[in-house]
Amino acid sequence: MATETHEPESRDAGYWARPVSKLRVTDVPSGAVSLNVEGRHVVGPLQGFGQLWQKTYRVQLPSADLTPAGVVSFLKENLPELMPAGARFYPSVSGVTPGEVVLINATLPGVPGGIATGVMVLYSDQESFTLMCPEGHPEAGWNTFSAYQEEGVTVAQIQSLARANDPIFEFGFRFLGGAKQQEQTWHHVLGGVAKHYGVEAPVEFHKSLVDGKLQWSQAKNVWFNSAIRSMLHAPVRLVRRLFGRGGPAAA
Repeated sequence: MATETHEPESRDAGYWARPVSKLRVTDVPSGAVSLNVEGRHVVGPLQGFGQLWQKTYRVQLPSADLTPAGVVSFLKENLPELMPAGARFYPSVSGVTPGEVVLINATLPGVPGGIATGVMVLYSDQESFTLMCPEGHPEAGWNTFSAYQEEGVTVAQIQSLARANDPIFEFGFRFLGGAKQQEQTWHHVLGGVAKHYGVEAPVEFHKSLVDGKLQWSQAKNVWFNSAIRSMLHAPVRLVRRLFGRGGPAAA
């Protein structure tokens, strides 16, 4: 969960994470590695380094009794199982609820052993939820998972607005296959949703370059780079496993 600051509440305040100063990991699910989340600030596109992209993935789910709320409920409850093998999501015991942290352990091109990071649940209601990135994550921005009705057909959608957090991740997205891997991940998730509902439909994909400029003032974000910190911490995790001290490690 996140360390709270107190602000006046609006009518829909229950759907939003409270304003936070720093993220805090309160429980670590079995099998997860807790790194690069504790004490981090969340960051939006303005705080990132690379080109800003909006990417939209959607799949139509024709069924007379299928509702957007039902699809989003399925996504919340099954997101870890819907992810491909190379990207493991670990929600907290509270699930996908505002302010909670979802730990992520994933492979990444050019990063031996993969990376440990996470996201914060920024917003969550019956028909959508948004995950926001922390400092050091490959991206600065957010992903919104939603479902809606279009001409009587329920559509499941994932939409991101994000840019690479630092120059190293920007290089990885452009030249080491990072962007392609990311796009394959969300195609896989929506394909799994369609399969669950017995639908054979293509995942539609659209991406647009919102801002092609690099924000060199944010190059300093490399200090929190989760790939570098995960690699540096790998020997520590190995020693802990060998000597039976496999407790979570925060960095």
